[in-house]
Amino acid sequence: MLEISNLNVYYGESHTIRNVSLSLSDSEAVAIMGRNGMGKTTLLKSIIGMLPTRTGTISLNGAAMQHRPSYERVHEGLAFVPQGRMIFPFLTVKENILTGMERSRSKTVPEYIYRFFPVLKEMESRRGGNLSGGQQQMLAIARALVSNPKVLILDEPTEGIQPSIIKELARTLTALRQERHFSILVSEQVLSFALEVADRFLVIDRGEIVHEKLKDAVDIEEIRAFLTV
Repeated sequence: MLEISNLNVYYGESHTIRNVSLSLSDSEAVAIMGRNGMGKTTLLKSIIGMLPTRTGTISLNGAAMQHRPSYERVHEGLAFVPQGRMIFPFLTVKENILTGMERSRSKTVPEYIYRFFPVLKEMESRRGGNLSGGQQQMLAIARALVSNPKVLILDEPTEGIQPSIIKELARTLTALRQERHFSILVSEQVLSFALEVADRFLVIDRGEIVHEKLKDAVDIEEIRAFLTV
C-alpha cells in the first residue's frame, strides 16, 4: 500500500528526517509517536507533499509520489488532517465537508458521514468557527474522508480535545476504518488514543525511527519512556 524508503527531509540545512523507512498495509493503522520536535509533523507533511524530500521514495500502490504536488497525492488516495484542523471558519459545516468533494462536484454529503458524526448533521448550517475543538476535529476528518482516501493521515488529532471526546473519536475512527477499508497513519502523543486506534507503533526520535512494535507486543512503560522529556 504505502511504502516510504530512506526518506530524508531538510529545513534549510537542518537535517530533520533521517533515512526513515516504513510501510503501511491495506486497512492497517500505524501510530507514529514521539516527543514534540522529534519530526512527527515534518514526516507527515513530507508524505503528503507539503514539504519537499531531499532523497528517498514515497509510493502508493506502487506509484511514485515523492515528486508529485500535494493535490495529485490527494487524487491518488492520500488524505491529510493537519495539526490544528485548518477548517474554514466562515463556511458552514456542510460547506466545509463539500470542499473535500470538489472532484465529484456533488452537493450531497455522503450518508455515512452523518451516521458516524451525527453532531455534524445537527450543526450542518452552523459556521465551522463556532464549533468546539472536538467538533472541529470531527469536521476536519469528515472533510478528508469524503475524498474516499486509501490512506488517512492524521497529525496530532487529539490536540486541544477533552478526554471524553478523545475516546469517542478513537472508537469512531476504528469503526470507520473497518467499514470503509482505508489505512490510517497517525502522529500522536496521547498513548491511550494510539492504543485504541493503532495496530502497530513506531517511535521517532530526532528524525529517526528508533522503536517499532505490534500492538500485542507493546510495552506501555517502554513507550512512555520515549515520550518523557
